[in-house]
Amino acid sequence: MASLLVAALIAVVVVIVTPLLGGSSDPSSPPAGPDDGAIEVDLERRIADFATVKVADARYLPPKRVERDILAEGVSLYVDGKHEEAERRLAEVDFGVRILRDSVRAPAPAGSADSAGSAKSDASDADDVAYAGAGSSTGAGSAAYTASAASSMDAASDAPGRRYAEIADRAGENMRGWGRVYVALDDPVHYSVQVPHPVADAYSDLLGVGILRSAPGGVLVMAGTHRTAGEGKAADVAHRRDTVFHAVCAELVARRLPGIQVHGFADSSAPDHDLVVSTGAGETARPQAVDLARALTDDGFRVCRAWSAKCPLAGRKNKQGVLAADQDVPFLHVETSRAVRTDPARMGDAIAAMAETARRWA
Repeated sequence: MASLLVAALIAVVVVIVTPLLGGSSDPSSPPAGPDDGAIEVDLERRIADFATVKVADARYLPPKRVERDILAEGVSLYVDGKHEEAERRLAEVDFGVRILRDSVRAPAPAGSADSAGSAKSDASDADDVAYAGAGSSTGAGSAAYTASAASSMDAASDAPGRRYAEIADRAGENMRGWGRVYVALDDPVHYSVQVPHPVADAYSDLLGVGILRSAPGGVLVMAGTHRTAGEGKAADVAHRRDTVFHAVCAELVARRLPGIQVHGFADSSAPDHDLVVSTGAGETARPQAVDLARALTDDGFRVCRAWSAKCPLAGRKNKQGVLAADQDVPFLHVETSRAVRTDPARMGDAIAAMAETARRWA
C-alpha cells in the first residue's frame, strides 16, 4: 500500500514539474531539443502560424508607459546576455521567453514560405487582408510557397539550426496584441528587422523571418494585431510612439542597431513598381539603400528609389524611421508588391537582397 502511495505521489510531481522545466502543457508543442532544452521548430511556420492564428483576430489593449518601458528593458537585457535578469523583468508584465532551434539547418537565402497553408488576399490599395485559419489550402498565395519551402530544405546542411529567444505574451496574446520579439542567440546582434503590419500587409511576416534566417545576428520585432484593431488607429504601430513595438524599436535604436522595416502594398498602389526602397525620414542609410536598389534591379525588379524619385509609400512619416533619423541610425523602409509576395522565386530574390544588406551591417 505504501509503495502504491509513493508511486502515485511521484506521478503527480512529474506531471506538475515537467512544464516548469521547459516542457509544454500543450500537446501540440514540439519536444525540447536533446542537448540544450531548445524547442525545435520550423521558425517560418511558427511565425506564420502566429500571424494567422493570433495576430489576425487579436484584440488590442493599449499598453501603459510603464509596461512599454519594462518590455523594452527586458528585450535590451536579453540582447546583453543577461537572460535571467531579463526573464524576471519581462515576467512583471506577463511576458516570457522560450528558446527555439530552427529545424531548417541552414539560412534560407531563397526565402521559403510554406506559411502553414494560410490563405490571404488583398482587399484594398492599403493591402488590407483577412487571414484564413491555419491549415487552409485555399487562396492564390498559399500553394505557391510549397515548392520554395521544399527547395530550402533541399539546400539545408547537417549543421544544427540556429537558436532564437522568442519573447512573447504568456497572459493571452489575442487579448492584448502586443506582439513578439525574436532574438538571435548564436551570433552577435547587429541589426533589427521590423514587421509592423503582419496581417494588413500580407506575407510581410515571411519577409521578416526570411531576412532573420538568412542574415545572422538579427532581432525580429513583430506587431501583435491588425493595424485597425483597437479604437481609432491605436494599433497602427508604424505610425504611433505609444506601442510596445515602438518601445522595443526605440531601445534597439538607442543601441545604434540599424533597422530594416518591411511592408507590402497592393499592386494597384504603385503599378509601375515591384518594390519601393526608402531611407524613411533620414539619409543615414543612403549607401545601403543604393546598394539594395541596385541588387534588386539586377534581379529584374522594378524599383522606385525614394531618394531620387517621387515614390509612393516612401514612409517619410514612419515613427520608427523618424526616431532613427533623429539619432543618425541607419533605417530602411521597404515596400513590396503583392505580385512579388505571392511568387516564391521573386519573394526569395527580394529576401536575399535585403538579407545581404543586413549582413553588411555586421
